[in-house]
Amino acid sequence: MGSIALGAGLAVLTGAGAGIGIGIATSKAADAIARQPEAKGDINKALLLGCALAEATAIYGFVIAILIIFLLK
Repeated sequence: MGSIALGAGLAVLTGAGAGIGIGIATSKAADAIARQPEAKGDINKALLLGCALAEATAIYGFVIAILIIFLLK
């Protein structure tokens, strides 16, 4: 049972990486918009796409953790 909990905990850690990545991307986008306000639309599109992909990895990690907990009992 301990190894199952450890595996699930490691799978959920993808959320921390996604959070850090989204935070860094948002700060870089804010800097880019401050430097070039006329490119705001293009920057926002790229930012939202990147954030969606990063958030998807966090969700995949959460789903894997749930599968580990409930299917490996």
